[in-house]
Amino acid sequence: MSQRQVLQVFEQYQKARTQFVQMVAELATRPQNIETLQNAGVMSLLRPLLLDVVPTIQQTAALALGRLANYNDDLAEAVVKGDILPQLVYSLAEQNRFYKKAAAFVLRAVGKHSPQLAQAIVDCGALDTLVICLEDFDPGVKEAAAWALGYIARHNTELSQAVVDAGAIPLLVLCIQEPEIALKRIAASALSDISKHSPELAQTVVDAGAIAHLAQMILNPDAKLKRQVLSALSQIAKHSVDLAEMVVEAEIFPVVLTCLKDKDEYVKKNACTLIREIAKHTPELSQLVVNAGGVAAVTDCIGSCKGNIRLPGIMMLGYVAAHSENLAMAVIISKGVPQLSICLSEEPEDHIKAAAAWALGQLGRHTPEHARAVAVTNTLPVLLSLYMSPESSEDLQVKSKKAIKNILQKCTYLPALEPFLYDAPPNILKHVVGQFSKVLPHDSKARRLFVTSGGLKKVQEIKAEPGSLLQEYINSINNCYPEEIVRYYSPGYSDTLLQRVDSYQPLTN
Repeated sequence: MSQRQVLQVFEQYQKARTQFVQMVAELATRPQNIETLQNAGVMSLLRPLLLDVVPTIQQTAALALGRLANYNDDLAEAVVKGDILPQLVYSLAEQNRFYKKAAAFVLRAVGKHSPQLAQAIVDCGALDTLVICLEDFDPGVKEAAAWALGYIARHNTELSQAVVDAGAIPLLVLCIQEPEIALKRIAASALSDISKHSPELAQTVVDAGAIAHLAQMILNPDAKLKRQVLSALSQIAKHSVDLAEMVVEAEIFPVVLTCLKDKDEYVKKNACTLIREIAKHTPELSQLVVNAGGVAAVTDCIGSCKGNIRLPGIMMLGYVAAHSENLAMAVIISKGVPQLSICLSEEPEDHIKAAAAWALGQLGRHTPEHARAVAVTNTLPVLLSLYMSPESSEDLQVKSKKAIKNILQKCTYLPALEPFLYDAPPNILKHVVGQFSKVLPHDSKARRLFVTSGGLKKVQEIKAEPGSLLQEYINSINNCYPEEIVRYYSPGYSDTLLQRVDSYQPLTN
């Protein structure tokens, strides 16, 4: 065989390998092909090609493996069991930028599925190599490495700590300062994934100077970047008063309020989440949010969106209202109650209704004025029907019941209470009758109205245990009226009158 023929054989072999990896990489983009490729043992065929002498074959083999591993945890597990990770980690440090991106993609695709698979990546020494890639001159390599590190860190505290210990945070903070938007997004996302697990991890991110750089990007025109920036700041602020104050000191107010009017729904949601995570800690931080116009802005935001996008805003109003009666009044003045009532009535999801019920309970529990502000929106009957409905989730029933009790125990607005005399179950009825027993002794107009509306008659029909709190309340109400009026409205009184008619002997001349 001549030298030319030998070269032709090698060329054909190289061409066949190239076609094979390209075809597998292409087939792996379609979910319907995955099972067939897996059954054909494609993993073991791709593994030797990671060490191929031709760089493009190596890169395409890595890309194909990444696409397969990305699909499900079984295939990701096959990458681990096939001893492919050590090869990738070794090549990651040695090869060109195209291979580095493909190898980091495989590590990300494997690590995203479970803490166990992410731990396998840590165990094979990938973190040090990925951190080195964060210093690469190519933004695409940095992005791929940051993405892989974020996917490893998101699982739990231990994995996040491993990423921190590898020295990733200062380099991720440098990445958010790079000009490339895609790199900024992924680096901010990774910082968010690290910060979320514990105050200590969040403090590490803060110590690297991340807050100031994140805060500067709140008004960036790129919606996806804003999502990640707001998320990262939320994950830092949520842990403690000190961390929340550090976020506030970066002068995020009032600029963050502009995000509540953003076209992107998730920018709105993440902005509400950030404000919630700040306001929840102390009355002082809530007051700061109120002073910046945050309560009114969040109320408007809740009105402009639907579903889960509303949830953080609903909770934020509840947290502010819970701190003090003055802060609750600020929510009422900002028209928070009608908006929460709409959420309670309109939202199909029980967990959103439950959040709205909780928030309304926090608003109405302070004083009679607060309770009246909630009661006049006709919220109480809606809460009662949600509590009574067998279709409501257990959490919704519990929160509705608690909200009803919170509001009723302060409510002196009798027109809102009276329907409860007819519809409420005994455990709620006790609180309703209790409120009437507090108000009626001091209000003659209300006493008269209570008789003409049928309220007094209804109270006489309630069967209470002798000596019970409910019976005491009923006695207090009855003591507000002449004895003959109480007798007149008591069950069976008409029969007593008829018996007297029957037994009455008319006077004869």
